[in-house]
Amino acid sequence: MAPKVHAALYSTAAMRAFATLHEKNVEFEVVPIDMRAGEHKKEPFLSLNPFGKVPAFEDGDLKLFESRAITAYVAYEYHGKGTELVYHDTKKMATVSVWIEVEAHHFDPVVSKLVTEQLVKPMLRGLEPDSAVVEENQKKLGEVLDVYEARLSKSKYLGGDEFTLADLHHLPAIHYMMGTSTKKVFETRPHVSAWAKDILARPAWIKTVAMQKQA
Repeated sequence: MAPKVHAALYSTAAMRAFATLHEKNVEFEVVPIDMRAGEHKKEPFLSLNPFGKVPAFEDGDLKLFESRAITAYVAYEYHGKGTELVYHDTKKMATVSVWIEVEAHHFDPVVSKLVTEQLVKPMLRGLEPDSAVVEENQKKLGEVLDVYEARLSKSKYLGGDEFTLADLHHLPAIHYMMGTSTKKVFETRPHVSAWAKDILARPAWIKTVAMQKQA
């Protein structure tokens, strides 16, 4: 049976899982979750993720939640299919793991606030973005991306010279930010800008975005 991803198609966390499955050429089923109706806060979804957040994932008798745990499982379980996404050399993988942590603890908290202000509030709630919050977090994001700029001046991708989960985990937020004023924070850093364009053009990511248009 194909793995199942219980999710809303527009969720950044869910899009990480979709992109990983596409990179690995793994067929999967999406079980739609209507977050506006609060389905993620009710049974049967809570039996899959007791924290009430998407995505939740099933592969046979295995049930997982937390998007980065799902992407790691897919990358290792389907070793030999599609893009490797992880290294089996421990020193190389240690470097990838550092940048996976950087994305989770330095990049994502800042950019999530920008996604909320610039996209979620106006599109889903009919509210104006708080310009002070946007400005503050664009400055914070710039400080994070200065570190990325230095790293990407030395290697093509964050974890080395090959595309890995360290890069993939950034895709949903970067994709959304390209439609906002935060785009300039990426574009003013040449190595970051080139890296973002490269990963956004990957066929697996294009397939992930297309899922929203087909829904």
